[in-house]
Amino acid sequence: MAEKKKKAEFNIIKNAPTDGHKSFGTGALNLENVSPVIIDVNEGTAVVDIGAMHARSAVEKRVRFFPDRSEVPEEGAKPYWLVWVTIERGENGPYYHGVTACEMVVNKEKRRGYKSLPEHVNRLDKSMKGHIIVDHMDDRSKKVLADFLKGHSSEMWNLSSDELKEALKA
Repeated sequence: MAEKKKKAEFNIIKNAPTDGHKSFGTGALNLENVSPVIIDVNEGTAVVDIGAMHARSAVEKRVRFFPDRSEVPEEGAKPYWLVWVTIERGENGPYYHGVTACEMVVNKEKRRGYKSLPEHVNRLDKSMKGHIIVDHMDDRSKKVLADFLKGHSSEMWNLSSDELKEALKA
C-alpha cells in the first residue's frame, strides 16, 4: 500500500506565538505585519495581494514557475516586482520597517513564469529584519512603490527611515 508523502506545512500565526504557553509555537514566524505588494512594471500600478504569502497572488495563479528565465517565452511576458513590506510600531507610531523587492516575469498566455523562490524567501526574511533592498528596481517602479506607500499612509511614510526614502527616490 502506497503511503502518502507528508507535506511540510507552513503556518501563519496571529499575535504572539507564546502567549499563555511556555513552549507552544516557539520557532514559528509571525507574518502579521508583512504585506506583499505586487507592482506591474508595464502598467505602473501597485496592489496589496495577500495571496502572494503562499505564492497564490492573482499574478501567480495558474502559472508554472521556473528558476531559469529562458524557460519563459519572451513574447507576451510581463515583468512584475513582488515587494515585501514590513510595518513596525515605534514610539511615535507605525512606520515602514523593511522593504525588499523580488523580480518575477509572467507569461499568462503560455502559463509560464520566472521567479527565484529562494530569493523570495530570503527577501521576506530580510524585510522582517528591517532591511531595505530596492536598489535593483527600475526608477519607474521605485516611484510607483514610493507613491503607493505614501498614499497608503503619509504618517507611516514620514516616520520611516531616511534610508527607505533615499532608496525610493527615482
